[in-house]
Amino acid sequence: MSTIDSGHYGDGMARRTKRLWTDEEKRSICFQTAAPGVSVAQVARRYAVNANLIFKWLRDPRYAPDPTSVARPAEEARFLPVEIVAETRSTPAAPAAENHIEIELAGGHRMRISGSYDPEALARLIRGLSA
Repeated sequence: MSTIDSGHYGDGMARRTKRLWTDEEKRSICFQTAAPGVSVAQVARRYAVNANLIFKWLRDPRYAPDPTSVARPAEEARFLPVEIVAETRSTPAAPAAENHIEIELAGGHRMRISGSYDPEALARLIRGLSA
């Protein structure tokens, strides 16, 4: 990057400089914006340049990153379906039926297991939830 002095503004005034970016620097900066999870604003702050200038460079085919050279994440982020239900007040606990387990977890969550189950699988599940 080179700079050009755009003039002297008198005593005590800061001198302005205009930065000149080489084509390779522009390509490098534009390439950084294509990384997953990185915004143009973040890259602009890194180089102390206005984000609009980077957007201008990105529209120029000489500097825009080649889509085939940009590594994509193995799995894209996606939304999962969630259902929110009103919490119901349970009645006082009755004696447990045969083949019925109820485990109260931290945060007031409960896990209920009914019917036949694999004790080792249940133990792994509980260890995973408490980790």
